[in-house]
Amino acid sequence: MIVRVCQAVASSGFDSLCVATDDERIESAVNLAGFQAVMTSSEHVSGTDRLQEAATIMALDAEDIVVNLQGDEPLMPVKNLVQVRDLLKTNVSAAVATLYVQESLADMNNANAVKLVTDRFGQVLYFSRAGIPFDRDQTRTSEDSFKRHVGIYAYRKSALDQFVQYAEGTLEKLEKLEQLRFMENGQSIVAQEAHEIIPAGVDTQEDLERVRQWFEQRSS
Repeated sequence: MIVRVCQAVASSGFDSLCVATDDERIESAVNLAGFQAVMTSSEHVSGTDRLQEAATIMALDAEDIVVNLQGDEPLMPVKNLVQVRDLLKTNVSAAVATLYVQESLADMNNANAVKLVTDRFGQVLYFSRAGIPFDRDQTRTSEDSFKRHVGIYAYRKSALDQFVQYAEGTLEKLEKLEQLRFMENGQSIVAQEAHEIIPAGVDTQEDLERVRQWFEQRSS
C-alpha cells in the first residue's frame, strides 16, 4: 500500500518524495519500488516528531515546505497535496496549512471526526473532537454541515523544528490532537476546503479490500 501512495505522490511535481519509517520492511519495499525512504527513531510519540527527524536527515532548509501524507491514504487526490502546499506558500505568516471537508451534522458528535472552526480569513481558531461550534439555540437544520478536519498538512521546516522543542500542551493532552501544540504556542494554522473529494483511508481489513478492488477495477 505504501508503494501505491508513493506512486500517487510522484505525479505531484514536488521537488522530492520520501517515506519516513522505523520499519525495515517498509524501507525495503519502498527502495525496491525505486523510491527514497529514511529510517527514523522508533521512540517518536507522534507523526510530527518523526516528520521533523526525516526532514532534518534530508537537510531541508528552514523555509522549505514539507507536505505530510499518511501511508494509509492511497486514494488521496494529488490535487489536494498541491493545494495544501500552495495554501502555505501564500500564507507567509502561517506555520502550518491543512484541509477540511464539509460533513453532515449527523456526524457532529462522533469523537473520531475532528472538527475545526476558522475565522473568515481561513485561520484556524480551534480543533476539537467535541461538536464545535455549539448550536445553543438549535437553529441548524439537517441540511447544514460542519468542517471536518482532514489529516493532510503542509509545514515549514522551521515550524517542525520548533514543534519538537515544545512541551506537550494541556489542550493537546485533553483532545489527543497534536496539531494543538502549535496553536498553544502561538503558531498560526490556516485551513481551506479540499478541492477534491477525499475517499476514506485504510483503517481496517475491510477498507484494505475495498481499496484493492478499486485498483483492480482501475487496471482491468
